[in-house]
Amino acid sequence: MAFAKRIRTALVQRAVERREIRKLSAELAAFQSPAERAELDELIARHSSEETRVIRAILDQQDYERARTASGIGGHRAA
Repeated sequence: MAFAKRIRTALVQRAVERREIRKLSAELAAFQSPAERAELDELIARHSSEETRVIRAILDQQDYERARTASGIGGHRAA
C-alpha cells in the first residue's frame, strides 16, 4: 500500500510541476520584443545556470517555435 501511495504522490507532484511550467511558459511568452527579451536575458544572467535551467529551456523552446513558424519549416508559411 505504501508503494501505491508514493506513486500517487509522485503523479500529483508531476501534475503540479507541469501546471507551473505551463504558467511560467505563458508568462515568458509575453517577452516578445527585442527590448523585452534583452531585459529578460539581463535578469537571467544575474543567476546561475542551475537556478535558471527551466527558464532557459522554456525560452529556447519558444525561440525555436518562433523561428520554425517564421521560416515555414514543417510545411507552415509565415503570413
